[in-house]
Amino acid sequence: MRRALRQRAERRQLMTAEAEVLGELRRLRAVLPQLTGALAATTDGLVLAQDAPGVEAESMAALTAAALGVALRLTESTEQGPFREQLVRGERGYVATYAAGSSAVLTLLAEPRTNVGRLHLEARRSSARIGELVDDALDRRSRS
Repeated sequence: MRRALRQRAERRQLMTAEAEVLGELRRLRAVLPQLTGALAATTDGLVLAQDAPGVEAESMAALTAAALGVALRLTESTEQGPFREQLVRGERGYVATYAAGSSAVLTLLAEPRTNVGRLHLEARRSSARIGELVDDALDRRSRS
């Protein structure tokens, strides 16, 4: 019960950053036209904002959280330091996930012709911005 109440309070606080996070996702899609979708979620799979037409956002966020769990264990067990990013290449494109502060992740879907170097450059900037927005929203919650 206590956890559910805490999660609801966090969700309300995160909603204050939702418009700015969505704006960052749209900016990212504008500078990288090969992106077919963008999603910001909490590390436990709660959708914060999404710009991914035709994609089930809740499922994508849940899968991102599961993949993040594996990536975290992999980086920890190989002593590579904290998780930063993950790139999966499929026949029809890429799925890239980036750490966004301490509580969120950015997941991007991209066409196979995407310049991966540019994808990383722009996504790292956006994930840093999203991380700031989310962490600030959560900090405001803890101070109130």
